[in-house]
Amino acid sequence: MTAYFITKTAHLVFVIAWMASVFYLPRILVNIAEAGDSAEVRARLVLMGRRLYRFGHIMFGLAFVLGLVLWLHFGITGGWLHAKLALVALILAHFIVAGRWLKGVDGGRALPSARALRLFNELPVLLLAVVVWLVLAKPF
Repeated sequence: MTAYFITKTAHLVFVIAWMASVFYLPRILVNIAEAGDSAEVRARLVLMGRRLYRFGHIMFGLAFVLGLVLWLHFGITGGWLHAKLALVALILAHFIVAGRWLKGVDGGRALPSARALRLFNELPVLLLAVVVWLVLAKPF
């Protein structure tokens, strides 16, 4: 039972670290969109975004591997798990879109408006709330 709790704790820590990057990367994009013509500020924000995106992928990978261990070794099952995984896939897609926009900025492409990016930033909060509810309530 101790191995289960250690694995689950590590999984949660890596999920929290990944979600921090999921929440902050769009905010960096908002700041880039609002930076105007300041090349120095934009370059610094793009560098921060690239590092955060790399960090987020590492944290997601570790959380994913530990989630697989929980599923395959400890037998976590249920319909709620399928719904949770679908929502996690949507959060991952959101993160990848933000990363593509960041790479586009690095390549000279324009971003959506700051307002659109702020709305984009709110999506993972809603998805995460449902994921947490599914994990805690296990409704099906």
